[in-house]
Amino acid sequence: MSEGLDHVGRIQQQWSRERPDLDTRAMGVIGRLHRLANALHAELRPVFEAAGLSDGDFDVLAALRRSGQPFALTPGQLAESTMITSGTVTKRVDRLAASGLVTRERVEHDGRVRRIALTSEGLVLVEEVVERHVANEDRLLEGFSDIERARLARLLTQWTTSLGI
Repeated sequence: MSEGLDHVGRIQQQWSRERPDLDTRAMGVIGRLHRLANALHAELRPVFEAAGLSDGDFDVLAALRRSGQPFALTPGQLAESTMITSGTVTKRVDRLAASGLVTRERVEHDGRVRRIALTSEGLVLVEEVVERHVANEDRLLEGFSDIERARLARLLTQWTTSLGI
C-alpha cells in the first residue's frame, strides 16, 4: 500500500491508518521541506569545505562581495545581510581575519566603529566559490523547468513573507 510513496508519504499513511481524524497535509509539506533542507545542506557544504570555508564563512564573504565597492560593512550591517546571527559575526570575522580574507578597519568619521573589508585574497576566493556555489545550486534544481523554478520561488517567497522571515 505504501509503494510509490516517499518517506513522508509513508508517515502520513501510517497516521491516516492510526488516526484517520488527523489532517496531515501540513505535515506532508513541512516534513518534506525539513528533509529537503537537511539534504540541501549536505549537498551545498562540500563546495565551501573544498575552499576551506564553512557555510557561515562563505555567507560573510559573499555579503561583503555583493555589497559592492569597497566590499566593506560594519558588523551590524553584516548581521543584517547574512544568514547568521550578530553573535556569530564576531567569530566568523575573527576566523576570516586570521586567514587573511578580511580586515577590520576603523570608520573615518567614528573611530569606535569598525568596518569589515575583503582583502584581495578574500575577493579572489569569494569570486571563485560563488561561481561553484551557483552552479551547484543550479544542479540541485535541474529537475525543474524554468516555469516550475519561478513558481516554487514565488510560493516560498510568499511563505517566508507571511512568516516574517
